[in-house]
This record gives sequence, structure tokens and C-alpha cells, in this order.
Amino acid sequence: MPTTVPSPYVFDATEANFEAEVVQASFQQPVLVDLWATWCGPCKTLGPLLEKVVDEFNGAVRLAKIDCDKEQALAASFGVRSIPTVVLLREGQLVDGFTGALPESAIREFLSRHVQPNAPAEDAVAAAPAVQETPEQAIARIQQEIAAEPDRAELKLDLAVAQMQVGNAAAAEAELDALPANLAADDRARRLRGQLDFARALKDAPPAAELAARIERDPHDHAARDLLGVRLLIQGDTAAALEQFLAVLKADRTWNDDQAKKRLIAAFAVIDDEDLVGTYRRKMSSLLF
Repeated sequence: MPTTVPSPYVFDATEANFEAEVVQASFQQPVLVDLWATWCGPCKTLGPLLEKVVDEFNGAVRLAKIDCDKEQALAASFGVRSIPTVVLLREGQLVDGFTGALPESAIREFLSRHVQPNAPAEDAVAAAPAVQETPEQAIARIQQEIAAEPDRAELKLDLAVAQMQVGNAAAAEAELDALPANLAADDRARRLRGQLDFARALKDAPPAAELAARIERDPHDHAARDLLGVRLLIQGDTAAALEQFLAVLKADRTWNDDQAKKRLIAAFAVIDDEDLVGTYRRKMSSLLF
């Protein structure tokens, strides 16, 4: 069932591209999977609605369409018993789904439970402050906006992000914990959770120079290498941080309950450089599979 209007967020999934375009891609953004067939009447109703709603999310989610007749083995891997079947993947895992044709409003509500739409580019530009502000100025501005509009919960997420930017992890976490459920699942909130996890890992950790000295004395000091990677990540040296985690994974995949793999996956979620993440995701996969 081809799309009537080409969309950058909708694509056909096959056995050839499923691992890269669906499973691996879901670590960067959620992927909605539509299992359909040309002979299925409800599929013809549901398909265009899924594409319309996904387009409205402006790249926050992608739609992978699987023709169950052409991709029988792939469809069987989902254990499909009836079509249309729709599932949502995030970080390589099925997190939700439904069967049958839903109305447009129900599809939108289903997606909104897991991801928030990206603002259109022109709206984002219009909403940006005219003058670049420091994180401290941003905190003061957002606090004033919250005082004026206390019911705008999204401002609390803005405040949490700003608090983290100045290193106030406790305040950032407090704001994050107070968010309503729909915003707690926002990509920015998830990224901030990851940053807080890394910050907690550094509690009572030695300085970077001491960690580097430990590694020089013993290249198999995985604990020191792990903490050095976390410090480098927090400092913004993301490539060097990923190299440290990858070195631990290469030396001992199962060290400390698969911690190197967990660090890499968590780091991928907080790094904005898609090219860098893609490069190291492939390196990690080559060691694991």
C-alpha cells in the first residue's frame, strides 16, 4: 500500500533494512511499525491515518510499513495473528501496540503517550529568544514564566534542562520528578534522565587525572576506565568517552553485569551528534553480534 504523498518519516521495512532502519534506529527515536497487506480492508483505512499523524509529529517518530505478504518471515517474527497490527519500538524493544483500525484521534492519543511532536522549524525559530542568554539567565526567565503561568507544565521541563546546564543536578531532578506523565516521556526528559544517571555515577569518583594514571598502570582497570568515560562524557568530550566504554566492552563484555554495554546505550541517548552515535553504535554491534 504505497503512500500517496512521499514523507521523510514513512518507509517500507524489509528483512534487508529492518535491523538498521527499525531496531537500531529506535535507539535514536521511536519507530512505529505498521503490519499490513494489500487485501486487508481495515489496513487501507488505517495506513493513511498513521502516515498523517506521524507527519504531524515532525520527525519525533518514524513509521515503518511491513507488507506481510512480501515479508512473511519478518511478519512472523512479530507473532502477528491479525492485521492491521501496529507496534511501537523504542531502544530496540516493543513498548506498546494495537490491532485493528483506530480513528485518527485514537492514533494521535496512542502516540502521545510515548512521544511528543517536534515543533515545526519556523515555529521553533519564532519561539527562540532574540538574544542568546546564559543558562543562569534562562533559569531566571523560566522561573518568571512559571510564576505567571503555573499551569504550563512544559515550562518545568525547560527549567529542569536549564538547571542541569549549570550543574545543579538536584534541582534538575526535582523538576523532572514533578513532571506530568506525558512530559516525563518527552525526548528531552529522557535525555535529562540519562545525564542525571551519569552525574550520579561520579559521586565520590576520583578526578580524571587520577583515573588516567590508574589506567596507565593497569590497562585492565575497567572501573577506572568506566569512570573516566563518564567524566569525559559530562565534560563534553563525547568521542573520547565512547572510546573508553568501547574499550571495556572489547576487553570484557560481561564486566560488572554488562555495564559497558549499558553505558554505551545510555550515552547514545544523551549525545546529539547522530553521525557519532551511528559510528559507535555500529562498533558496539560488531562486538556483540
